[in-house]
Amino acid sequence: MSLKIRLARGGSKKRPFYSVVIADARAPRDGRFIEKIGVYDPRLAKDSGERVKIDGVKAAEWLKKGAQPTERVGRFLSQITLEGESAPIYTWAAGNNPKKGEPGKKAQERVKERADKATAAAEAAASAAEAAAAAAAAPAEEEAPAEEAASE
Repeated sequence: MSLKIRLARGGSKKRPFYSVVIADARAPRDGRFIEKIGVYDPRLAKDSGERVKIDGVKAAEWLKKGAQPTERVGRFLSQITLEGESAPIYTWAAGNNPKKGEPGKKAQERVKERADKATAAAEAAASAAEAAAAAAAAPAEEEAPAEEAASE
């Protein structure tokens, strides 16, 4: 029998509350479990001490018996240390996937096309501004000789 340390959802609609339980891997998420070892309330602030409460001694015993935590519970267990020990009871090795939040290939192509259009528009505006400045400077030079000829 493979054991999991996982979350069992409770609470009402749009007000989640989870229990950290030891359960058979084949049991349903909110169904039968062997033992409840803690609670997790995601509605509380992340720095709140009441957000995650797990009995570290029971969790360590179940880990020694071969229970495998889920990813979320593994993160919680990696923050728990027992009295007299400096290392956490579980080492969470997974980590965030940095590529998960990146856009796909087509979205990256669209972003590149927009950037190319923006640079082309900026270059066109700059060349138009230069041409306007040159045009404004050129008629002033042409008018000066005409005025000198008229005054003589």
